[in-house]
Amino acid sequence: MKHTFLRLSFAASLLALVSCGKKEDEKAAGPPPATPVTLVAARTTDAVYYDEYPATVVALNNVELRSQVAGFITQIYFKDGDLVQKGKPLYEIDRRKYQAAYQQALAGLRSAQAVVQNAQVNLNRYQRLAQQDAIAKQIVDNAATSYSTAQAQVAQAQANVALARTDLDYSVINAPFTGRIGISQVRLGAQVSPGTTLLNTISAEDPMGVDFVIPDADLSRFADLQRQGGGRQDSTFRMVLPDGSRYAQPGKMLAIDRGVNQQTATVQIRVQFPNPKRELKDGMSTVLNVLNRQSGRRLVVPFKAVVEQMGENFVFIAGDSSKAYQRKVQLGPRLRDQIVIMEGIKDGDKVVTEGLNRLRDGGQIQVGTPAQAQTGAPAAGAAK
Repeated sequence: MKHTFLRLSFAASLLALVSCGKKEDEKAAGPPPATPVTLVAARTTDAVYYDEYPATVVALNNVELRSQVAGFITQIYFKDGDLVQKGKPLYEIDRRKYQAAYQQALAGLRSAQAVVQNAQVNLNRYQRLAQQDAIAKQIVDNAATSYSTAQAQVAQAQANVALARTDLDYSVINAPFTGRIGISQVRLGAQVSPGTTLLNTISAEDPMGVDFVIPDADLSRFADLQRQGGGRQDSTFRMVLPDGSRYAQPGKMLAIDRGVNQQTATVQIRVQFPNPKRELKDGMSTVLNVLNRQSGRRLVVPFKAVVEQMGENFVFIAGDSSKAYQRKVQLGPRLRDQIVIMEGIKDGDKVVTEGLNRLRDGGQIQVGTPAQAQTGAPAAGAAK
Protein backbone atom coordinates (compact mmCIF):
# COMPACT_ATOMS: atom_id res chain seq x y z
CA MET A 1 0.00 0.00 0.00
CA LYS A 2 2.85 2.35 0.86
CA HIS A 3 4.54 1.63 -2.47
CA THR A 4 1.32 2.39 -4.37
CA PHE A 5 0.96 5.78 -2.66
CA LEU A 6 4.56 6.67 -3.53
CA ARG A 7 4.00 5.77 -7.21
CA LEU A 8 0.87 8.00 -7.41
CA SER A 9 2.68 10.90 -5.77
CA PHE A 10 5.53 10.62 -8.22
CA ALA A 11 3.16 10.57 -11.26
CA ALA A 12 1.28 13.63 -10.00
CA SER A 13 4.52 15.52 -9.47
CA LEU A 14 5.73 14.61 -12.95
CA LEU A 15 2.44 15.77 -14.57
CA ALA A 16 2.55 19.10 -12.72
CA LEU A 17 6.12 19.61 -13.85
CA VAL A 18 5.25 18.97 -17.53
CA SER A 19 2.23 21.33 -17.32
CA CYS A 20 4.33 24.13 -15.91
CA GLY A 21 6.86 23.58 -18.67
CA LYS A 22 4.22 23.96 -21.37
CA LYS A 23 2.91 27.21 -19.87
CA GLU A 24 6.39 28.61 -19.69
CA ASP A 25 7.01 27.61 -23.36
CA GLU A 26 3.77 29.30 -24.46
CA LYS A 27 4.69 32.48 -22.59
CA ALA A 28 8.10 32.41 -24.18
CA ALA A 29 6.65 31.82 -27.71
CA GLY A 30 4.05 34.62 -27.42
CA PRO A 31 0.97 35.04 -29.69
CA PRO A 32 1.02 33.60 -33.23
CA PRO A 33 2.66 35.94 -35.75
CA ALA A 34 0.49 38.32 -37.77
CA THR A 35 -0.38 37.13 -41.28
CA PRO A 36 0.97 39.41 -44.02
CA VAL A 37 -1.91 40.45 -46.28
CA THR A 38 -2.77 42.86 -49.05
CA LEU A 39 -5.83 45.08 -48.61
CA VAL A 40 -8.06 46.68 -51.23
CA ALA A 41 -10.96 49.03 -50.48
CA ALA A 42 -14.41 48.03 -51.67
CA ARG A 43 -15.69 50.72 -54.00
CA THR A 44 -18.94 51.76 -55.63
CA THR A 45 -18.69 52.15 -59.39
CA ASP A 46 -20.72 51.90 -62.59
CA ALA A 47 -21.12 48.16 -63.01
CA VAL A 48 -22.49 47.22 -66.44
CA TYR A 49 -22.92 43.53 -66.99
CA TYR A 50 -24.72 41.24 -69.39
CA ASP A 51 -26.44 37.87 -69.27
CA GLU A 52 -25.24 35.43 -71.93
CA TYR A 53 -27.51 33.26 -74.07
CA PRO A 54 -26.54 30.79 -76.80
CA ALA A 55 -28.28 32.01 -79.96
CA THR A 56 -28.78 31.21 -83.63
CA VAL A 57 -28.96 33.64 -86.53
CA VAL A 58 -32.07 33.20 -88.66
CA ALA A 59 -33.23 34.86 -91.86
CA LEU A 60 -36.36 36.90 -91.24
CA ASN A 61 -37.56 36.02 -94.72
CA ASN A 62 -36.64 32.61 -96.05
CA VAL A 63 -38.37 30.99 -99.03
CA GLU A 64 -37.95 27.65 -100.76
CA LEU A 65 -38.27 27.99 -104.53
CA ARG A 66 -40.45 25.34 -106.17
CA SER A 67 -42.00 25.20 -109.60
CA GLN A 68 -45.78 25.53 -110.06
CA VAL A 69 -45.65 23.89 -113.50
CA ALA A 70 -44.05 20.75 -114.91
CA GLY A 71 -41.29 20.71 -117.48
CA PHE A 72 -37.55 20.79 -118.12
CA ILE A 73 -35.18 23.53 -116.90
CA THR A 74 -34.06 25.49 -119.96
CA GLN A 75 -32.38 28.54 -118.34
CA ILE A 76 -30.66 29.42 -115.06
CA TYR A 77 -30.06 33.16 -114.74
CA PHE A 78 -27.84 33.42 -111.63
CA LYS A 79 -24.67 32.09 -110.04
CA ASP A 80 -24.86 30.06 -106.86
CA GLY A 81 -24.65 32.31 -103.80
CA ASP A 82 -25.53 35.53 -105.69
CA LEU A 83 -27.32 38.45 -104.08
CA VAL A 84 -30.39 38.73 -106.33
CA GLN A 85 -32.82 41.62 -106.59
CA LYS A 86 -36.57 41.31 -106.21
CA GLY A 87 -38.21 40.34 -109.52
CA LYS A 88 -35.01 39.04 -111.12
CA PRO A 89 -35.57 35.89 -113.26
CA LEU A 90 -33.91 32.87 -111.67
CA TYR A 91 -35.11 29.74 -113.51
CA GLU A 92 -36.95 29.16 -116.77
CA ILE A 93 -38.91 26.02 -117.55
CA ASP A 94 -39.61 24.98 -121.16
CA ARG A 95 -42.28 27.54 -122.13
CA ARG A 96 -43.34 26.32 -125.56
CA LYS A 97 -46.43 24.39 -124.58
CA TYR A 98 -47.50 27.11 -122.15
CA GLN A 99 -47.13 29.77 -124.83
CA ALA A 100 -49.18 27.61 -127.20
CA ALA A 101 -51.85 27.11 -124.54
CA TYR A 102 -51.98 30.84 -123.96
CA GLN A 103 -52.37 31.59 -127.68
CA GLN A 104 -55.11 28.97 -127.90
CA ALA A 105 -56.92 30.56 -124.99
CA LEU A 106 -56.66 33.98 -126.64
CA ALA A 107 -58.13 32.57 -129.85
CA GLY A 108 -61.00 31.04 -127.90
CA LEU A 109 -61.65 34.40 -126.25
CA ARG A 110 -61.74 36.19 -129.60
CA SER A 111 -64.15 33.57 -130.97
CA ALA A 112 -66.44 33.96 -127.97
CA GLN A 113 -66.33 37.74 -128.28
CA ALA A 114 -67.36 37.44 -131.97
CA VAL A 115 -70.27 35.20 -131.02
CA VAL A 116 -71.49 37.61 -128.37
CA GLN A 117 -71.20 40.51 -130.79
CA ASN A 118 -73.32 38.68 -133.38
CA ALA A 119 -75.84 37.67 -130.72
CA GLN A 120 -76.18 41.29 -129.63
CA VAL A 121 -76.76 42.46 -133.22
CA ASN A 122 -79.51 39.84 -133.68
CA LEU A 123 -81.11 40.73 -130.38
CA ASN A 124 -81.20 44.43 -131.24
CA ARG A 125 -82.76 43.68 -134.68
CA TYR A 126 -85.46 41.41 -133.24
CA GLN A 127 -86.31 43.92 -130.51
CA ARG A 128 -86.94 46.64 -133.15
CA LEU A 129 -89.16 44.27 -135.15
CA ALA A 130 -91.03 43.32 -132.01
CA GLN A 131 -91.87 47.00 -131.42
CA GLN A 132 -93.58 47.00 -134.85
CA ASP A 133 -95.35 43.68 -134.12
CA ALA A 134 -93.51 42.24 -137.10
CA ILE A 135 -92.00 39.22 -135.33
CA ALA A 136 -93.05 36.61 -132.82
CA LYS A 137 -92.14 37.28 -129.19
CA GLN A 138 -90.62 33.78 -128.90
CA ILE A 139 -87.97 34.69 -131.46
CA VAL A 140 -87.01 37.77 -129.40
CA ASP A 141 -86.78 35.64 -126.26
CA ASN A 142 -84.58 33.08 -128.01
CA ALA A 143 -82.26 35.88 -129.21
CA ALA A 144 -81.97 37.24 -125.67
CA THR A 145 -81.09 33.77 -124.38
CA SER A 146 -78.44 33.33 -127.09
CA TYR A 147 -76.93 36.69 -126.17
CA SER A 148 -76.69 35.78 -122.46
CA THR A 149 -75.15 32.41 -123.32
CA ALA A 150 -72.57 34.09 -125.54
CA GLN A 151 -71.67 36.50 -122.72
CA ALA A 152 -71.11 33.54 -120.37
CA GLN A 153 -68.89 31.91 -122.95
CA VAL A 154 -66.81 35.10 -123.13
CA ALA A 155 -66.37 35.03 -119.34
CA GLN A 156 -65.29 31.41 -119.54
CA ALA A 157 -62.83 32.20 -122.33
CA GLN A 158 -61.40 35.07 -120.26
CA ALA A 159 -60.85 32.67 -117.34
CA ASN A 160 -59.08 30.25 -119.67
CA VAL A 161 -56.82 33.05 -120.86
CA ALA A 162 -56.00 34.02 -117.27
CA LEU A 163 -55.21 30.40 -116.39
CA ALA A 164 -52.99 29.96 -119.43
CA ARG A 165 -51.28 33.26 -118.71
CA THR A 166 -50.62 32.17 -115.12
CA ASP A 167 -49.03 28.90 -116.25
CA LEU A 168 -46.92 30.82 -118.74
CA ASP A 169 -45.80 33.24 -116.01
CA TYR A 170 -45.01 30.32 -113.68
CA SER A 171 -42.66 28.91 -116.30
CA VAL A 172 -40.25 31.72 -115.30
CA ILE A 173 -39.42 31.75 -111.58
CA ASN A 174 -38.50 35.21 -110.29
CA ALA A 175 -36.93 36.31 -106.99
CA PRO A 176 -39.79 37.08 -104.55
CA PHE A 177 -37.62 39.58 -102.67
CA THR A 178 -34.05 40.85 -102.56
CA GLY A 179 -31.85 38.28 -100.87
CA ARG A 180 -29.07 35.74 -101.06
CA ILE A 181 -29.77 32.67 -103.16
CA GLY A 182 -28.23 29.34 -102.29
CA ILE A 183 -26.70 26.55 -104.33
CA SER A 184 -29.05 25.32 -107.03
CA GLN A 185 -30.58 21.91 -106.43
CA VAL A 186 -31.27 21.38 -110.14
CA ARG A 187 -29.26 21.87 -113.31
CA LEU A 188 -30.06 22.63 -116.94
CA GLY A 189 -32.20 19.90 -118.48
CA ALA A 190 -33.51 18.62 -115.17
CA GLN A 191 -37.19 17.71 -115.08
CA VAL A 192 -39.25 19.34 -112.34
CA SER A 193 -42.68 18.51 -110.96
CA PRO A 194 -45.11 21.15 -109.74
CA GLY A 195 -44.92 21.81 -106.00
CA THR A 196 -42.51 18.97 -105.19
CA THR A 197 -39.13 19.64 -106.76
CA LEU A 198 -36.99 21.97 -104.62
CA LEU A 199 -35.07 24.29 -106.92
CA ASN A 200 -33.28 26.53 -104.42
CA THR A 201 -33.67 28.63 -101.28
CA ILE A 202 -33.48 32.40 -101.03
CA SER A 203 -33.00 34.31 -97.79
CA ALA A 204 -33.24 37.99 -96.95
CA GLU A 205 -30.00 39.23 -95.35
CA ASP A 206 -30.71 42.70 -94.00
CA PRO A 207 -31.97 42.74 -91.32
CA MET A 208 -31.43 39.35 -89.70
CA GLY A 209 -33.02 37.74 -86.67
CA VAL A 210 -31.29 36.09 -83.70
CA ASP A 211 -33.26 33.42 -81.81
CA PHE A 212 -32.58 32.26 -78.26
CA VAL A 213 -34.58 30.80 -75.37
CA ILE A 214 -35.15 32.10 -71.84
CA PRO A 215 -36.64 30.52 -68.72
CA ASP A 216 -40.31 31.35 -68.39
CA ALA A 217 -39.48 33.10 -65.10
CA ASP A 218 -37.71 35.83 -67.13
CA LEU A 219 -40.66 36.42 -69.45
CA SER A 220 -41.80 39.64 -67.75
CA ARG A 221 -38.31 41.12 -68.08
CA PHE A 222 -38.25 40.60 -71.85
CA ALA A 223 -41.83 41.78 -72.22
CA ASP A 224 -40.69 45.06 -70.62
CA LEU A 225 -37.77 45.25 -73.05
CA GLN A 226 -40.17 44.76 -75.97
CA ARG A 227 -42.40 47.60 -74.76
CA GLN A 228 -39.44 49.91 -74.24
CA GLY A 229 -38.05 49.36 -77.74
CA GLY A 230 -34.58 50.71 -78.46
CA GLY A 231 -32.78 53.30 -80.52
CA ARG A 232 -29.87 53.04 -82.90
CA GLN A 233 -27.34 53.43 -80.08
CA ASP A 234 -29.13 51.17 -77.63
CA SER A 235 -26.78 48.72 -75.87
CA THR A 236 -29.36 46.33 -74.43
CA PHE A 237 -28.51 43.58 -76.92
CA ARG A 238 -24.97 42.80 -78.03
CA MET A 239 -23.78 39.85 -80.04
CA VAL A 240 -20.52 37.91 -80.08
CA LEU A 241 -19.65 36.24 -83.38
CA PRO A 242 -18.29 32.67 -83.64
CA ASP A 243 -14.70 33.96 -83.88
CA GLY A 244 -15.11 35.75 -80.53
CA SER A 245 -15.32 39.25 -81.97
CA ARG A 246 -18.10 41.61 -80.99
CA TYR A 247 -20.70 42.45 -83.63
CA ALA A 248 -20.77 46.20 -84.17
CA GLN A 249 -24.50 46.69 -84.79
CA PRO A 250 -27.03 47.02 -81.91
CA GLY A 251 -30.08 44.78 -81.73
CA LYS A 252 -33.69 45.37 -80.79
CA MET A 253 -36.53 43.15 -79.59
CA LEU A 254 -38.61 41.80 -82.44
CA ALA A 255 -40.88 39.07 -81.08
CA ILE A 256 -41.70 36.80 -78.15
CA ASP A 257 -43.05 33.38 -79.06
CA ARG A 258 -46.76 32.83 -78.51
CA GLY A 259 -46.36 30.28 -75.72
CA VAL A 260 -44.12 28.41 -73.28
CA ASN A 261 -42.52 25.09 -74.22
CA GLN A 262 -44.06 22.74 -71.65
CA GLN A 263 -41.18 20.26 -71.82
CA THR A 264 -38.38 22.75 -71.16
CA ALA A 265 -40.30 25.63 -69.46
CA THR A 266 -38.65 28.07 -71.87
CA VAL A 267 -39.82 30.76 -74.26
CA GLN A 268 -38.23 31.60 -77.61
CA ILE A 269 -37.20 35.22 -78.16
CA ARG A 270 -36.24 36.86 -81.45
CA VAL A 271 -34.00 39.94 -81.65
CA GLN A 272 -33.39 41.84 -84.88
CA PHE A 273 -29.95 43.07 -86.00
CA PRO A 274 -29.01 45.18 -89.02
CA ASN A 275 -26.73 43.33 -91.42
CA PRO A 276 -25.41 45.95 -93.87
CA LYS A 277 -22.10 44.14 -94.47
CA ARG A 278 -23.70 40.69 -94.78
CA GLU A 279 -21.60 39.37 -91.90
CA LEU A 280 -24.49 37.40 -90.42
CA LYS A 281 -25.49 34.17 -92.13
CA ASP A 282 -28.61 32.09 -91.67
CA GLY A 283 -27.94 29.29 -89.16
CA MET A 284 -24.83 30.89 -87.62
CA SER A 285 -24.23 30.07 -83.93
CA THR A 286 -23.54 33.11 -81.75
CA VAL A 287 -23.70 34.32 -78.17
CA LEU A 288 -26.21 37.04 -77.35
CA ASN A 289 -25.46 39.36 -74.42
CA VAL A 290 -28.50 40.97 -72.79
CA LEU A 291 -27.99 43.92 -70.46
CA ASN A 292 -28.84 42.93 -66.88
CA ARG A 293 -31.32 45.34 -65.35
CA GLN A 294 -29.38 45.21 -62.06
CA SER A 295 -26.59 47.14 -63.80
CA GLY A 296 -25.86 50.53 -62.26
CA ARG A 297 -23.92 51.90 -59.31
CA ARG A 298 -22.74 48.77 -57.52
CA LEU A 299 -20.20 47.79 -54.89
CA VAL A 300 -17.31 45.81 -56.37
CA VAL A 301 -14.23 44.06 -54.95
CA PRO A 302 -11.49 41.98 -56.59
CA PHE A 303 -12.77 38.51 -57.41
CA LYS A 304 -9.80 36.89 -55.66
CA ALA A 305 -10.98 38.37 -52.33
CA VAL A 306 -13.95 35.96 -52.24
CA VAL A 307 -13.62 32.68 -50.33
CA GLU A 308 -16.19 29.92 -50.83
CA GLN A 309 -17.00 27.62 -47.91
CA MET A 310 -19.75 25.00 -47.93
CA GLY A 311 -21.61 26.71 -50.75
CA GLU A 312 -21.46 30.17 -49.12
CA ASN A 313 -19.22 33.11 -49.98
CA PHE A 314 -17.13 35.19 -47.59
CA VAL A 315 -14.60 38.00 -47.59
CA PHE A 316 -12.18 39.08 -44.84
CA ILE A 317 -12.51 42.68 -43.65
CA ALA A 318 -9.65 44.43 -41.86
CA GLY A 319 -10.79 45.74 -38.46
CA ASP A 320 -9.45 48.62 -36.39
CA SER A 321 -7.45 46.28 -34.13
CA SER A 322 -5.23 44.85 -36.89
CA LYS A 323 -7.46 41.83 -37.12
CA ALA A 324 -9.40 40.42 -40.05
CA TYR A 325 -13.00 39.37 -39.65
CA GLN A 326 -14.94 37.09 -41.93
CA ARG A 327 -18.11 38.49 -43.53
CA LYS A 328 -20.71 36.53 -45.45
CA VAL A 329 -21.58 38.23 -48.76
CA GLN A 330 -24.13 37.87 -51.54
CA LEU A 331 -22.47 37.94 -54.93
CA GLY A 332 -23.63 39.58 -58.12
CA PRO A 333 -22.18 39.08 -61.60
CA ARG A 334 -18.47 38.83 -62.21
CA LEU A 335 -16.87 41.67 -64.17
CA ARG A 336 -13.55 40.30 -65.45
CA ASP A 337 -11.26 40.43 -62.35
CA GLN A 338 -13.89 42.20 -60.23
CA ILE A 339 -17.16 40.93 -58.77
CA VAL A 340 -20.29 42.73 -57.64
CA ILE A 341 -21.22 42.45 -53.96
CA MET A 342 -24.97 42.77 -53.44
CA GLU A 343 -24.99 42.46 -49.63
CA GLY A 344 -22.60 41.92 -46.72
CA ILE A 345 -20.12 44.82 -46.80
CA LYS A 346 -20.19 48.55 -47.43
CA ASP A 347 -18.27 51.05 -49.50
CA GLY A 348 -14.75 51.69 -48.16
CA ASP A 349 -14.38 48.41 -46.27
CA LYS A 350 -10.83 47.08 -46.61
CA VAL A 351 -10.97 43.52 -47.94
CA VAL A 352 -8.09 41.07 -47.92
CA THR A 353 -6.97 40.00 -51.38
CA GLU A 354 -3.64 38.22 -50.63
CA GLY A 355 -2.77 35.85 -47.77
CA LEU A 356 -6.26 34.35 -47.51
CA ASN A 357 -5.07 30.74 -47.32
CA ARG A 358 -3.44 31.31 -43.90
CA LEU A 359 -6.08 33.62 -42.47
CA ARG A 360 -8.72 32.75 -39.88
CA ASP A 361 -11.67 34.73 -38.56
CA GLY A 362 -10.35 37.26 -36.04
CA GLY A 363 -6.74 36.52 -36.91
CA GLN A 364 -3.95 39.09 -36.62
CA ILE A 365 -2.88 40.69 -39.89
CA GLN A 366 -0.01 42.83 -41.03
CA VAL A 367 -0.22 44.79 -44.26
CA GLY A 368 2.64 43.79 -46.55
CA THR A 369 3.61 43.71 -50.19
CA PRO A 370 1.78 41.31 -52.54
CA ALA A 371 4.89 39.09 -52.66
CA GLN A 372 5.00 38.85 -48.86
CA ALA A 373 1.30 38.08 -48.71
CA GLN A 374 1.66 35.28 -51.26
CA THR A 375 4.75 33.67 -49.69
CA GLY A 376 3.84 34.27 -46.06
CA ALA A 377 7.13 36.07 -45.31
CA PRO A 378 6.86 38.35 -42.23
CA ALA A 379 6.18 42.00 -43.12
CA ALA A 380 8.20 44.83 -41.67
CA GLY A 381 7.20 45.35 -38.07
CA ALA A 382 5.39 42.00 -37.85
CA ALA A 383 5.50 40.13 -34.60
CA LYS A 384 8.21 37.49 -34.40
